Amino acid sequence: MPVWSWRGQPARVWSPDTMGTRFLLALCLVLLVLGFEVQGAQLPQQDEPPSPALLTQVQESLSSYWESAKAAAQKLYEKTYLPAVDEKLRDLYSKSTAAMSTYTGIFTDQVLSVLKGEE
Repeated sequence: MPVWSWRGQPARVWSPDTMGTRFLLALCLVLLVLGFEVQGAQLPQQDEPPSPALLTQVQESLSSYWESAKAAAQKLYEKTYLPAVDEKLRDLYSKSTAAMSTYTGIFTDQVLSVLKGEE
């Protein structure tokens, strides 16, 4: 019993000739691909001249940018250095650290009293 296509004519999809042709075509394509793979594997590797890796180049450029930025900041600091401002900053730092140590001690005492509970 033939298989019918949508046009009302017998379809030749399952005929032995068509299946053999498809198998032969697939086999030829597979052999062609394998042949190219084998041929590509036999080519000698060309030695490339040693060049630094991309990561090394990026690291070197970032390092040079960082060094130039540090040098520019140091020059700017030395140019705009004011002893009065430096003294005020040191005083502000010492007062703020003293206050923070006091408040940290109070906070620690409060936490310990909550953890111990009422006596």
